[in-house]
Amino acid sequence: MDALVAVTDHRTLAVWAADCAARVLPYFTEAYPDDPRPGAALTTLQAWIATGAFRMATIRGASLGAHAAARDVGADTPARSAARAAGQAVATAHVRTHAPGAAIYAQQARHRAAPPDDAAAAVARERDWQVAHLEALRAAAA
Repeated sequence: MDALVAVTDHRTLAVWAADCAARVLPYFTEAYPDDPRPGAALTTLQAWIATGAFRMATIRGASLGAHAAARDVGADTPARSAARAAGQAVATAHVRTHAPGAAIYAQQARHRAAPPDDAAAAVARERDWQVAHLEALRAAAA
C-alpha cells in the first residue's frame, strides 16, 4: 500500500482517508452519541476537499478534538481507534502523509471489534477494501 500512497495526489488521499475513517466511525458514534468531535473532524476534512480552503487552526483543532475524544474513551476499544482514524484523516489536509494513519487506525478498529478468532481476517478484509478503494479513487481522478 505504501507505493500506492506515494504516487497518489493529496486530494485523492484526503478522500481516501475520510472514507477509511467514515467506515469505522459508527464504532464511536454508537458508543458516544453525544460527542461530535470525530464526526466534526470528518466534516472539516470534507469542507477542505470540496473547497481547498485551508486554515491551519481549523484543521489542527479538528484533529486535536478527535484525538481528545479518543483519549476520553480511555480503553483500547474500537471507538477509540475510530476517533483516532478521524483525527488522522483530517490531518491529511495539512500533510498528505497522515492518510495512511487513518487507514491503520481503521484496521485497528476492525481488529478490536472482531471476535478473537476473526480479528486477523477482519484486518485483512479492511486492508483489501482500502487498497481497492484507493485504486478506484485514483482511476476516477485520472
